Amino acid sequence: MYKHSVNQYLREHIRTVADWPAPGVQFRDITPLLQDAKVFRVLIDAFVHRYMDPALRPDVVAGLDARGFILGAVVAYELNVGFVPIRKKGKLPFTTVAETYELEYGSATVELHIDAVQPGQRVLLIDDLIATGGTMMAGRLLLERLGAHVMEGAAIVDLPELGGSQRLRDAGLPLFTLVDFAGH
Repeated sequence: MYKHSVNQYLREHIRTVADWPAPGVQFRDITPLLQDAKVFRVLIDAFVHRYMDPALRPDVVAGLDARGFILGAVVAYELNVGFVPIRKKGKLPFTTVAETYELEYGSATVELHIDAVQPGQRVLLIDDLIATGGTMMAGRLLLERLGAHVMEGAAIVDLPELGGSQRLRDAGLPLFTLVDFAGH
């Protein structure tokens, strides 16, 4: 199928954009992974094959706004489980719970419908990238506040130098990522 590992294959399809959104930042753009049907299928299959294992199979997939929606919805569909969106503040129409977290330049808030998950449900929390870990940590806290168990966090890309993946692991969240990039 391809000459090397799935991880290397996916890495080759992630575009690096220098100095975006700010000088000195090496932005890891996942949109090329989504544009090519074969690459997109390899990406989704990497997640689906992992979570088909009965020991890792979630009851529901939660995706973080916004690229986590793309991945999470497709993975949930393939696993035949439900999908719940964790959105930026003010985007969900029903009663929500909210969690605010710190960013490099300020703070942000994410929300989840109060009926999105049931107590005891096993949840896979998914996003495109782990940088500082703030968004994923906030999503985990929301899900746990509603009584769910976040069994694992998953992302395509980890930027380990920014410390987010270590922070999440230190907080007891197992992580699964496909591609690590040094630097940010």
